Amino acid sequence: MFADRIVRARREMTERNVDTLLLSVGADLPYLTGYSAMPLERLTMLVLPRDGEARLVVPALEAPLVAARDEFSIVPWGETEDPLDLVVSMIDGRGRTAIGDTTWSRFVVGLLDRAPDLTLANASEVMTPLRAVKSADEVACLRSAAAAVDRIAARLRSGEIAIVGQTEAQLSAELGRQIVEEGHQKVNFAIVAAGANAASPHHHAGDRVIQAGEVVLCDFGGTMLDEAGVGYCSDLTRCVYTGEPPAEFVELYDVLFEAQAASVAAATVGTPAELVDRAGRSIIEAAGYGEYFIHRTGHGIGVEAHEEPYIVDGNDEPLEAGNAFSVEPGIYIPGKWGARIEDIVVADDSGPDPLNRVDHSLAVI
Repeated sequence: MFADRIVRARREMTERNVDTLLLSVGADLPYLTGYSAMPLERLTMLVLPRDGEARLVVPALEAPLVAARDEFSIVPWGETEDPLDLVVSMIDGRGRTAIGDTTWSRFVVGLLDRAPDLTLANASEVMTPLRAVKSADEVACLRSAAAAVDRIAARLRSGEIAIVGQTEAQLSAELGRQIVEEGHQKVNFAIVAAGANAASPHHHAGDRVIQAGEVVLCDFGGTMLDEAGVGYCSDLTRCVYTGEPPAEFVELYDVLFEAQAASVAAATVGTPAELVDRAGRSIIEAAGYGEYFIHRTGHGIGVEAHEEPYIVDGNDEPLEAGNAFSVEPGIYIPGKWGARIEDIVVADDSGPDPLNRVDHSLAVI
């Protein structure tokens, strides 16, 4: 798997006139090596030339954590060494260098200080085309992660998970506990927003007690490791109503339900991403809620919770088979309530493939 990815990375480097790829903290490094750099002041960096040996510069005390692979050699550095000097010597005057987008600025500035003639570009030029198109194995990993959060959502919808009388924070913690129990190694987020708080798309769960007779929006996901130690993310949003919902909210939710389904149906190979956004947004606008849909329809997902492709107006790039992304329209009425429905969808040659299958209807408990 890693050998194939490095071959494809070098192919992209050739096409984009990149001589060396430098990857440090962030998702690109484990994608190519299976190793996640600790976000510390000690530098870890993969030096991948277009031709020649790939080397992983890593602090000596962390080197035992790196699984040895044929695709690269491990170069440990000691506490009294300057790892940036090592990296500069490996670049050896090569031309255009692409550096990881999330590399700490102290290391970027340090490289430029030691090699002022270095021409830097963003590594996303190389890595985005690779990561945006998922292999069958990667889709299988995303499907497993999606199924895990589906099981949690089913328990939430059925009333098996206590809601009324819990604080948002308590329910968030319970969702996080179950994310790990269902096989994820990491909780990325567990948004719980009740009543008027549901009008804030990224509300931070607090000490507000969830009452009877209000909407509760839950958006949660985590990272599940594959056999090689590379993590793939889940992300799901469902709403429940703690009591009989008023007709006004039911009407809003029905519009949202239709819009989400329309955007999923539009997510076919070859369709520009912005038209997937438009498919659902036009329904919300026609119903008079356009000003209350305040974010893009979706984001790509894979080794990061948010990555390319973004399902948003202005992105005219056509979907490719293997693109994986969220479809999550929302309607948010400030000071009153809000709702969102979210699935992860894979563009497939046979049509849109929603990985989340748990019921989309408004759960009433």
